[in-house]
Amino acid sequence: MFDYRLLSRTAKNPILSTIAFAAIFFLIYADNIVSNLSITNPFDLKSNEIIDPHETQKNQETALEFETTFNSTVPSIPTQEKVVEEEDSETQDPLIPPDNVSKEERLMWFRRKLPELEILQSNNLSQKFHGRVLEFFNHGCTVQFYMTWLSTAQSFGKRELLAADTLFKVHPQGCLMIISNTMDTRRGYRILKPIIDRGFKILAITPDLPFLIKNTPAEAWVEDLKSGRKDPGNIPLFNNLSNLIRLAMLYKYGGIYLDTDFLILKDFSGLRNSVGAQSVDPATNTWNRLNGAVMIFDMNHPLLIDFMQEFATTFNGNKWGFNGPYLVSRVIERVGNTPGYNITILPPKAFYAVDWFKIKGLLKKPENEVDSQWVEHKLAELNSGETYALHLWNKRSREVRIEEGSVIARLILDYCVICEHIYDS
Repeated sequence: MFDYRLLSRTAKNPILSTIAFAAIFFLIYADNIVSNLSITNPFDLKSNEIIDPHETQKNQETALEFETTFNSTVPSIPTQEKVVEEEDSETQDPLIPPDNVSKEERLMWFRRKLPELEILQSNNLSQKFHGRVLEFFNHGCTVQFYMTWLSTAQSFGKRELLAADTLFKVHPQGCLMIISNTMDTRRGYRILKPIIDRGFKILAITPDLPFLIKNTPAEAWVEDLKSGRKDPGNIPLFNNLSNLIRLAMLYKYGGIYLDTDFLILKDFSGLRNSVGAQSVDPATNTWNRLNGAVMIFDMNHPLLIDFMQEFATTFNGNKWGFNGPYLVSRVIERVGNTPGYNITILPPKAFYAVDWFKIKGLLKKPENEVDSQWVEHKLAELNSGETYALHLWNKRSREVRIEEGSVIARLILDYCVICEHIYDS
């Protein structure tokens, strides 16, 4: 404490008075600085704490997050890229065109939006793509899986997480790469963290689209799109870019592509160069529609070049499925018997055992004995060994709650590793 009588005596001397007040001010200010540093310094870390090497913004929140995120049980694999972002800015997806506009109006809108479409460009993060892919798959993957997610991370919900959850129950040593610029963020990392924390190999990675389609038939199509000359159509552009990216990934790296609305029920590792039939002609027992929601291909398979050629030359952004399942059907019908292609068409039971217009019934709990018997029969059918994965057709079933005791709920309980929030999905 200071003796204020001393100050009154020294007040008569202006020089001494000034020095005294300056000393008091300095002591108070210095005390405040020391106090604040002792409270807010987030970097006083123990030597055995591991900080993500990709971290770019050092602050108290992220330091505390990473202190609890990484431990010795997590494999030493490339972790989620932590790009700096405003996480609440995902209010409107720039890949979704406005409704009820003419082609000319839509093109004007698209040209204005082009600067926002980072997915079409290479940048500092996406240029790491190839190296990150090779590094990730260099960790003993028994099977290489890909998914794409080009909508907002906000919209990647519990239902989408079920595909990854069940995938790792059946393929615990598999690797899953989610091709996504929006999931390769802090928000995306938190969504995938329950799987990462269990030691499974999963990575969301920002794609380098120009690199992926370089020297393929799709390169000119992407250039037309980037120039604003190509009409993206009224179907959300992320749907069609997803169709293209899955083809390019399989061509460049090989492996298994899956949509995010599947439950995985059987090991895929025995499959090669295969797609699934969605429906067959009952009279001839031959397929009449294929689907690209699951595709298994060796690296550089020539059919993938045929797919990309068809995509680039016949693109129609106004007809749902034209550049996806209908494209797969058109091309395989035309060239599928080419010598050396060795394509396997799996029956509908492999991936599409339940049609899209029947899937909602599998989410409902049984109300009586007859319903219960039907549930048991359906479970026995799906677990018979002929079904590799069950398509949930999220576009049709997303709004339907998974009810306890339903076929889907029972399958999830049998094939999940996280097994959380099943009935909230």
